[in-house]
Amino acid sequence: MLPGTLGELRISRFGDESNRGRTIKDEMRANLIRKLQEKQPVFAGIVGYEDTVIPQVINAILSRHNMILLGLRGQAKSRILRELTSFLDDVVPVVAGCEINDNPFNPICRRCRDLMQQLGEGTPIEYRSREERYVEKLATPDVTIADIIGDIDPIKAAKGGHAIGSELSVHYGLLPRANRGIFAINELPDLAGKIQVGLFNIMQEGDVQIKGYPVRLPLDVMLVFSANPEDYTARGKIVTPLKDRIGSEIKTHYPASLEHGVAITEQEAWMHRNSGRNIIVPQFVKQVVEGIAFKARADQRIDKRSGVSQRLPISCIENVVSNAERRAILTGEDHVVPRISDIYSALPAITGKIELEYEGELKGADTIARDLIRQAVQMVFRHYCPSTDFKQVVDWFEMGGQLKLSDAEPAATTLARLERVQGLLEKTEALGVKTDSPVGVRAAAAEMVLEGLHSMDKISRSDERGFAASDRKSAATQELYRDYTMEKNRYKKPLN
Repeated sequence: MLPGTLGELRISRFGDESNRGRTIKDEMRANLIRKLQEKQPVFAGIVGYEDTVIPQVINAILSRHNMILLGLRGQAKSRILRELTSFLDDVVPVVAGCEINDNPFNPICRRCRDLMQQLGEGTPIEYRSREERYVEKLATPDVTIADIIGDIDPIKAAKGGHAIGSELSVHYGLLPRANRGIFAINELPDLAGKIQVGLFNIMQEGDVQIKGYPVRLPLDVMLVFSANPEDYTARGKIVTPLKDRIGSEIKTHYPASLEHGVAITEQEAWMHRNSGRNIIVPQFVKQVVEGIAFKARADQRIDKRSGVSQRLPISCIENVVSNAERRAILTGEDHVVPRISDIYSALPAITGKIELEYEGELKGADTIARDLIRQAVQMVFRHYCPSTDFKQVVDWFEMGGQLKLSDAEPAATTLARLERVQGLLEKTEALGVKTDSPVGVRAAAAEMVLEGLHSMDKISRSDERGFAASDRKSAATQELYRDYTMEKNRYKKPLN
């Protein structure tokens, strides 16, 4: 049972000398140290930052710094900020009815000081959970100083019979209401310069002027921000005095390896659905989808300053699964198994998430997206089949063989068509597919092999004719082999 009055609070664990004057930064530091000592995970669900971003965030908290996360879109900046609540206590006591979560042992607002003088040890106490102590604001140009700091409320003054300049007539903004908690601002450069000035003044001096009336508010707040480096010039900038008062500037990044990207996408994407069907997403399909983002980030036709968000592969894999799910519903199949053809059906999830340079605009987003898929297929195919001999498969097409597949056909029908290609199904073992694997998985693997050979110009493919013998010149193939040597060295780290 938690104490309900100030007198009860004094003789409880909250009344210990170490707890009475502990600041929010001391609280977060103590809880972080406990987590580290107990070998608990510091952040849940943050993948790929174990050796880069997370150690820097830990150092910032241990140093009791305000911090800013600097990075392109889709780099988990907001998620990290929201995870900071895990370093807060379960609950903290506040004076009942206080708008700014006053510490009962050290109240700063006039209303609470007057109440405690009137009621003494009988002052009622409330509690705030860690979720209630996190306040987040998306910075937009229309945000005012009244939104962040506060404003004089004439109605409040009139109802209470207070002078217009009295502290009792102030309507507090978001920052004071985050007292004894975490105040986060997303996209800080979008905040007007005068609002940023108000922030650093209250950060450093603990006071602010509201409508010309000086108000002393020594707030106990952990200030955290996020920003996109391009916003410094595109839409605004961080004023120098505010930047100088932010203790740690931490740069985020996109996944450094394909494995990390796949893990993030698996964690965030909605792939496990309640459709009553067993959803099986082959690993090579996940890697191809993730490879699209990797290839896009290196493509000269795509604006690198804008970045390619991790939301691209997340949205893409969801569309891929949905296309396979639609096929399973129409054909009455029990298993939902995405194929490479389903990735081409997910173009709307790709084209809307890439900003093109002039050269890319000339070709069009749809053409660029298809080319990215082909590059990703080639990268993954080379990883799985670095030295596999596909001569028998290629010869089948060279001798006049032709194969047309439909993404609307059931897996059994597609597999029956694929079995006509000599030696094709045997080569799927390189993708980790066994003869006793589900029919849909075997069909998806065989289609991956064909798409991989097409990406290397060994065979050709068109929407009208399907797969056929390649009509490319041998020089193109030789050039691809030279490129393959470089590609293999770049992606030599094995995939799990």
